[in-house]
Amino acid sequence: MREHVKKRLLVAKIGGNIIEDPEALTSFLEDFSKVEGPKILVHGGGKSATRLAAQLGVKTEMIDGRRITSAENLDIVVMTYAGLLNKTIVAGLQHRHCNALGLTGADANVILAKKRPVQFVDYGYVGDVVKVNGDIIKAFLNQEITPVFCAVTHDGQGQLFNTNADTIASEIASEMSADYEVSLFYCFELKGVLENIEDKDSVIEHIDLEKYTALREAEVITEGMLPKLQNCFDALQKRVNKVHIANADFIKDNTTKHTTLSL
Repeated sequence: MREHVKKRLLVAKIGGNIIEDPEALTSFLEDFSKVEGPKILVHGGGKSATRLAAQLGVKTEMIDGRRITSAENLDIVVMTYAGLLNKTIVAGLQHRHCNALGLTGADANVILAKKRPVQFVDYGYVGDVVKVNGDIIKAFLNQEITPVFCAVTHDGQGQLFNTNADTIASEIASEMSADYEVSLFYCFELKGVLENIEDKDSVIEHIDLEKYTALREAEVITEGMLPKLQNCFDALQKRVNKVHIANADFIKDNTTKHTTLSL
């Protein structure tokens, strides 16, 4: 009996430093639109939300790289992520003949979340992903539509949540791994995870769980990179085929220096 061969699927996540730089964003969208086969884009936008909050006189508070989301901050997050940023990216992809569809988790009930429980920190209106509706995403992909997800989810009871975009990318990649050979690509402004933050070429080219633990204990990896790497390993443990952290050049040339994750 012939073994079923899974289609390849790219799940790419871009963050604020790409989104905030018009030249970098244009270049990324150009390269992403040329990727053949099914693909999904997930974006953050925390820097834009922080800037708008400051303009509106709303305080932004971060703990261990994660945003505390008050009711006022949630309004700003939804306006920024689901509005201006998401539609700018979708329009940019349409311009490049990539038929994109902008989504929050509430649209088509595609990502269900629950409020993060209060333990040592009350994160406010921050949601942890409960379920990703892979069948809906697959239906979009089968129609050659590229979903573009922002970092907003919902609880099915009318409440929206701010949810970490790295986590959304990991959860989507994990869910889709049942039907696709999934590569998860975290794209940011550096070449990969750095041994020395002052040396932009000091890329750690391979990190497994043992290496990750050692780097964390040595405080080489801190703050915002910690949750990103945890999401990488979560995805690998849920059958995602490949996980990479790299700059935007990786999407058109995967031989460029970057960080590959493995268990």
